[in-house]
Amino acid sequence: MFRRTETAAALATALVAAAATLVLTAPTSAAAPGAPGFLAGTDLPPHPTSPWYAGEITRGLPETAPFCLDGVLPRAGGWHREFGTEYDTGAVQVSVRAASPSAAAKLAGRLERRVAGCAADWLRTTPGGTASWQDYGTLPVEEGAHVYGVHTSIPESEPGVHLYGIGRDGSTVTVVKWSQMGDLSQAPVAAFRKTTGTAVNKLNP
Repeated sequence: MFRRTETAAALATALVAAAATLVLTAPTSAAAPGAPGFLAGTDLPPHPTSPWYAGEITRGLPETAPFCLDGVLPRAGGWHREFGTEYDTGAVQVSVRAASPSAAAKLAGRLERRVAGCAADWLRTTPGGTASWQDYGTLPVEEGAHVYGVHTSIPESEPGVHLYGIGRDGSTVTVVKWSQMGDLSQAPVAAFRKTTGTAVNKLNP
């Protein structure tokens, strides 16, 4: 069961903190030795008033697990990259090199199930909250990818919306999470589906 409660206020704080730690230079796609290929800031859905700032490609998992994915991402074989804007929109990509294609397929399945159940799990631990989710379908890229959306809100706080792209190329799995204030009607789904396809295609260049 998902046990981490994240309010919209906490989302805003986390996004600002993440943006503050990023290198405020033009986004690049340079990969660290041994790392899977990662998105560049320009691969993310365009923000209307801010460029994307891309952090370093870093071995291991983010210090704070992505919302909905606490405890499901293995540390072994993991790499991540965080992205921020000058406003309340942020993103993170986590990629894992699994021991085999079959192990990667199982991990991708666990990630998909966790995201699909996230809204219901969040509601069970958040009295007075509201949440919803949407399955935005699959993508025919490499071994496949799937896109989801999750919306959460509590009274007297701004709502938060998250998009997730989960995909696999051979034994490498990636998940991209995009977040901002708002609801699912404001999410750039078409652009994010393109981002997800790009993320999977870049895994093993």
